[in-house]
Amino acid sequence: MNVLKRSLLGSAAALAAAGSAHAADLPVKKAAPIAYVRVCSAFGAGFFYIPGTDTCLRISGRARFEGAYQTSSSRQPGAAGDTSGYRGLARFNLDARTQTAYGTLRAFARLDAASRTGVIHSGTMLRIGQAYGATGVDEAGRVQQYVNVDKAFIQFAGLTAGRASSFYDFYAHDFEFYGATSGSDNASTNLLAYTGTFGNGLSATVSIEDPVFTRSPVFAPFTNAAAVTPVFVGYTNGVPSRYGNVDTIQRSRLPDFVGVLRVDQDWGSAQLSAATHEINVGNLSTATAAGTGGVLTGIPHTNAVQGWAVQGGVKFNLPSIAPGDTLYLQGAYANGAQSYAGYCMIAGCYRQSNTGFDTQKFEQYFADASINPFTGQLQTSTSFSAVASYLHYWSPEWRSALFGSYGEQDFSAGARLAQGALYSLVSPSSTAVFGSNAVGVPGTRFYQLSQALRDTYQFVLGGSLIWSPVTDLDIGVEAFYTQIGVRNGRVIDADKSPTAYANVAGINAGTFVPRTATQDSMTHVRFRVQRDF
Repeated sequence: MNVLKRSLLGSAAALAAAGSAHAADLPVKKAAPIAYVRVCSAFGAGFFYIPGTDTCLRISGRARFEGAYQTSSSRQPGAAGDTSGYRGLARFNLDARTQTAYGTLRAFARLDAASRTGVIHSGTMLRIGQAYGATGVDEAGRVQQYVNVDKAFIQFAGLTAGRASSFYDFYAHDFEFYGATSGSDNASTNLLAYTGTFGNGLSATVSIEDPVFTRSPVFAPFTNAAAVTPVFVGYTNGVPSRYGNVDTIQRSRLPDFVGVLRVDQDWGSAQLSAATHEINVGNLSTATAAGTGGVLTGIPHTNAVQGWAVQGGVKFNLPSIAPGDTLYLQGAYANGAQSYAGYCMIAGCYRQSNTGFDTQKFEQYFADASINPFTGQLQTSTSFSAVASYLHYWSPEWRSALFGSYGEQDFSAGARLAQGALYSLVSPSSTAVFGSNAVGVPGTRFYQLSQALRDTYQFVLGGSLIWSPVTDLDIGVEAFYTQIGVRNGRVIDADKSPTAYANVAGINAGTFVPRTATQDSMTHVRFRVQRDF
């Protein structure tokens, strides 16, 4: 028995030793620590720590549907004639923040992507350069897709650098769907700015901003692809007889300089903004001057000029009427920098002439300046705008906005007369060169009726009703009426007399009498469903 016990114990020990040796040969896996996502409460709701870092991130976005109707009664050949349109939009936001010894380090990025058709786009959307035709969807190219880097900026210790809203802006259509009122709204520009705070809600900002996004063209009278303006280079007996062409395409030389004083307190906010904006053009062409005879004269280089603008605004919080009620009042004036007055907002500031709505009877001119053909120097335009907007909460779920604006843009009488003298030499009897940009010979009937460089006004009046049955869901409708008109005289109605600009001689001789107008108007209604998250 003892022998058997010793034998069994020896066998067990041997097996245990063998098992221990085999187990030691196998790799031992330790469980990796689980990196749980932790809530970051330092910067408000929705932030969480990026695992393994001390940076807090908030991911948010938006989905939107819009449908719109606006009046249109086109008789023009080739005009779109659309009365409706639709849009679907997606937005993605990334907001990353880190607490440092110098304060919060923030990086913010926003990407918009959308598909739009018909009348759904406003002038603001037309300035998005990434929009492209949806080839294969619509043969007329009236379906557009776009992707837009709306925001991409860094903020640190008072510094803001990247793509952001202009610091010049104040109201910026906060309570509107379409953005129809006049007023600066440069939501996406490239800038480098510093903001200093002084206590009691007072702050000041100095910003260097990309001039391209506030640029309106220098008037070029020709309708061909060449953006040139003729200037006189030869005279016969004191009368212009030869001309050369100045390249009117502006170069990016100086940035826009923006300065802002702002106060934010319990009663609301107030802001005073100022901006400078350089207007520049190229040189006189070295090509042979057009025209005949005369003594050639030297034309000085067209000097760059500094346009400028000022804006003042105030925002009143009115909780005594209802929680959330807010009133904005804002006014702006610009010389050679009309996009800062926002007169072109409904139509788009990137063209020298535009229509704020399909089949408009005549074009509005948004040029920052024109070139005097006698001196070769720039003559700036002036513009101003005034806007009021009021948001009222009927209940926590129901709110309304009422808004309106008035604006004007003026070109000096000398500028239009000078272009008329140019027209007399270049194209005295037809508009083959000028097209709808023709000013006409001063003193003629056509000169009195042509649309080019006419002083105009514009006003907008509208409102909205929005229902928010649950948090971050808006279902609403907006309607507005806009009217544009010439400040004096009458203008050719290009809708009812579409061939008028090809029959200058007949107009001047009285054998062709075009239909004329002093104003035109449009009503726009838009429905929106929007979910933010």
